[in-house]
Amino acid sequence: MTRTKDKFFNCEKELTLSVIGGKWKMLILWHLGKEGTKRFGELKSLMPGITQRMLVNQLRELEEDGIVHREVYPVVPPKVEYSLTIQGESLMPILEAMYDWGKNYMSELEENPLGKTAQK
Repeated sequence: MTRTKDKFFNCEKELTLSVIGGKWKMLILWHLGKEGTKRFGELKSLMPGITQRMLVNQLRELEEDGIVHREVYPVVPPKVEYSLTIQGESLMPILEAMYDWGKNYMSELEENPLGKTAQK
C-alpha cells in the first residue's frame, strides 16, 4: 500500500474510497472479480469510454495499492495479464452490495420520478 501509506485519512471509509474511488476503478475491479484474469486489451474493450492512458493509470494505482496483480510473461509480443489479489477479492462483497443498492435505487427513481422516496 505505498500509494496511500503516507496519506492521512480521517476514517477508514475515506481510505476505502481513496483506493476504489474514481470513474473506472470499480468497473475494472468488477470485471476482474466477476470474469477473472484479463489482458489489457480485453479490459479496454469492456470499457469503451476509457482511454488507454486512463486505464494504464488506474491499473497502476490499483497495483500500487495491492488490489490488482500484474503478471508479465517473457514472450514476444509482450503478454500482460491482470487479476485481483486476495485483498482485491475481499472488495467483491462491497462492490456487490453497491451494485444491489444502485439497482434498487434506480428502480425507486423510475417508480418515483420526482425523487420522492419512501420515508422511514
